[in-house]
Amino acid sequence: MSARTFTERDIHLALDGELPEDERAAFQAWLDANPDMKAKSLRYSADQFALRNAFAGVLDEEVPSRLTAVVNGEAPPRRKPILQWWRMAAAAALLATVGLGGFLLGTGNLGFAAHDDDRVAEDALAAHVTYIADAAHPVEVSGENPDYLMGWLSKRTGLKLVAPDLAASGFKLVGGRVLPAKHGTAALMLYEDAQGERISVYVTAEGGARSRGTYGPEDGGARAVYWLDQGYACAIVGDLPQERLSAVARDAYKQLLAGAGIVRS
Repeated sequence: MSARTFTERDIHLALDGELPEDERAAFQAWLDANPDMKAKSLRYSADQFALRNAFAGVLDEEVPSRLTAVVNGEAPPRRKPILQWWRMAAAAALLATVGLGGFLLGTGNLGFAAHDDDRVAEDALAAHVTYIADAAHPVEVSGENPDYLMGWLSKRTGLKLVAPDLAASGFKLVGGRVLPAKHGTAALMLYEDAQGERISVYVTAEGGARSRGTYGPEDGGARAVYWLDQGYACAIVGDLPQERLSAVARDAYKQLLAGAGIVRS
């Protein structure tokens, strides 16, 4: 039996979480064997990340009932031909919203199902995947001067930040960058070990309830260990064995809280 031939369409299916689970390993192997397609996948992932953040202020809003009524054919009878155009436009707008990330839509209604903690983890994963692959410019500011870097990140995010010292886990600070986030901006700190393995620390302001967990694909790849606590949201992302990633995450988070002067209750 011949192996299935993947196309650019499958990249979109994978990014939207619609690629069949039994095809994911073969799809990843196809990406690894086709650098051009892998580059497209990373670029589309970055576009999806940027679009979702650009519309972060409205993606969480409930779809107006008048629009769902139009799409479901429940609008009042048409009086003028222009109403047919309006119905098509409303449907297109809703479909475009789905296109920004089908995983954001709930089932059974048109309300958004993704929780704040999941969204923080999704944003951290998207940023990680986008920038660890950039060999030339993975960061905006180098980590050679950590004090300057953290002053810059703290000023841009409005958070008191420190760069966790992860040397005990074998990781050295490469640098950082600022990214858009739901509540303003986020700091992304990139680390690398002697083998070239990269992890990232993503921190942003978050007013949600205390939460923690692990988030990522079930079939392998980068995962995020995250916390939401006392106005901070933090996710440590990497393609490491779960036990090692969790240990690095605990170490990083303790240092971040201590640096901010936060005592966990």
